[in-house]
Amino acid sequence: MSTSESTRPGPRRRRRFGSGPSTPSDPQLDQPTDPYGAARTILLDKLAARPRTRSELADLLAEREVPDEVAAEVLDRFTEVGLIDDAAFATAWVESRHRGRGLSKRVLAQELRRHGVDDELARDALDELDPDQEEATARALVRKKLRSMRSLERQVAMRRLLGMLARKGYPGALAMTVIKQEMAASDEELPLLNDSGLEAD
Repeated sequence: MSTSESTRPGPRRRRRFGSGPSTPSDPQLDQPTDPYGAARTILLDKLAARPRTRSELADLLAEREVPDEVAAEVLDRFTEVGLIDDAAFATAWVESRHRGRGLSKRVLAQELRRHGVDDELARDALDELDPDQEEATARALVRKKLRSMRSLERQVAMRRLLGMLARKGYPGALAMTVIKQEMAASDEELPLLNDSGLEAD
């Protein structure tokens, strides 16, 4: 046997999965053999982190190129067993964001719409917040903010309070009424400064 024959490489063995550098993928081989199982896995992974709406999950499956008919069937099944519940999502979202962040109905409605919650379900969740509760939340926000405004002039403090409530979506009339009442009540304990830099009478 010649030297060239003895050193000629033999048939190349296939590498075992994960045993070496990856080779270019074949799109056909990469397609999941069970698209339903793949869709279920995607949904369960996302729902394990936090509740999500059907619309959000449908968009996710579309991004992962799950066929529409497969996505619809799996989403229907998850809805049937209660893993997807837009009504519960809306109620929990409103409760959490109103109590935790002090957001008004108007802003909460916008957020629910961005999450793909049906308008009727959103209204049902928002109806749990009555006007008295919304006003009470606005008052609590103003009282808390006033504690750090003792060194400010009244007009400056009022502008900042109005801006805060506006960012949280409270109507201007309600905001102005609440701010004036809370500032008057606060003045009885520790007055703010007037425009001259002196304590208000």
